[in-house]
Amino acid sequence: MRGGSIVTAGSSAECDLGISDGRISQIGGSLRGRTEIDAAGALVLPGALDMHVHLSSAEPPEPGVPAWVDDFASGSAAAIAGGVTTIGNMTFPAEGQSLRQALARDLGAARGTAAVDYVLHPVLNDPSPEALADLPALAADGHTSVKLFMLSGEFEARTAEMIEAVRIAGNSGMLTLMHCEDGALVDFAGEQLLAAGRGDLSDWADSRPVLAERAAVERAVAICEATGAPIYIVHLSSGSALRAARRGRARGLPVFVETRPLYLHLTSAALQERDGGKYIGAPPLREAADVAAMWSGLADGSIDTLGSDHAPWSLRDKIDASLDVTTARQGVADLETMMPMLFSAGVRTGRISLARFIALTSTNPARLFGLYPRKGTIAVGSDADLVVLDPQLRRTIDGRSMQSNADYSVYDGREVYGWPRFTVSRGEVVLADGQVIAPTGRGQWLSRNPTAAL
Repeated sequence: MRGGSIVTAGSSAECDLGISDGRISQIGGSLRGRTEIDAAGALVLPGALDMHVHLSSAEPPEPGVPAWVDDFASGSAAAIAGGVTTIGNMTFPAEGQSLRQALARDLGAARGTAAVDYVLHPVLNDPSPEALADLPALAADGHTSVKLFMLSGEFEARTAEMIEAVRIAGNSGMLTLMHCEDGALVDFAGEQLLAAGRGDLSDWADSRPVLAERAAVERAVAICEATGAPIYIVHLSSGSALRAARRGRARGLPVFVETRPLYLHLTSAALQERDGGKYIGAPPLREAADVAAMWSGLADGSIDTLGSDHAPWSLRDKIDASLDVTTARQGVADLETMMPMLFSAGVRTGRISLARFIALTSTNPARLFGLYPRKGTIAVGSDADLVVLDPQLRRTIDGRSMQSNADYSVYDGREVYGWPRFTVSRGEVVLADGQVIAPTGRGQWLSRNPTAAL
């Protein structure tokens, strides 16, 4: 790779880079290769790790029931086009499935279709004795994360078992991902709206108030303190919740925070548009002060990572007039836009440094999820996962022409600077001049080490 500016979270240099057998073999010095990539005028960055995606591995549970429209094939294509070389997929057990059976199902689906490397996060809905007993074995097998939904009725009904799951996970070297919304408070808010004759999709923000997120974050921090186990708060959305997480961190607790692009680029005003339902995610879009708080957290390090929470729907299914705040379809397509949007609105404007950009999208997730230094950096011996990002490459977002099967983007019409010219995964060029050229099924499942502190 010639002519680019090679940048990591800790250094930068204009030099050539050599790749051999899928790994970085040389940085700088005299190089000759069979294949050369011209990176002149571009930034050569570590490939991004998006540790929060939702890709479907099977048909919808019932015929005719809408579901997320991306599988591991189309999701991989979107990742590659956006400079993401490793994904972390949420694995939900079907009715009657164990965590191990659900993992086997998704591993089977990804094995023949994923074009980028991947890890799986099993979702613990039923903290049965069998499930808790299986956590150490899953960690030993390289699945070093588990996800809990504090929003679920099962969490409230079986809190003691859920806390025990966090403790066991921590003792086994696992990182517990936590969706932080208080289920009882969310239910109360929804019931109050419906009783007042409200509750359509435009009321989504009021149905999931900030107080429900803040209360859940405070509880998650307390669980971390009680168990000593590390926790990872997914898609944090509000300044109030961020302050709660900061207070835990200030006490030396292993509390890590992710936010998602929606909370950086949009406010709740979007929900009042004619088709405002297309912006629905959980937690909801917040206010301008919360957007400012998220950018501040990215810059000062109190937010550790950015995850897309890619959960794409068709526009028709998303804005279905029969939906209300209790049945809304949550999630948007964001795998392809996450990196360019952050660069354009963050680095280019001076809100965050290029070093923070790399830490948020690559180095920090690689460390937290047990993949560093194989992933997350540009160093001799590391996997050659690279993005040649052109800071002057400008495009207007059009979701219909992107790689995701979603037929829209929440950022349609926005002009964005900073798109990948090339994406390289384990030494293979998988994106060249904007064209995805990755063979189907080339992605590999990654066995992980225990989570590491930043």
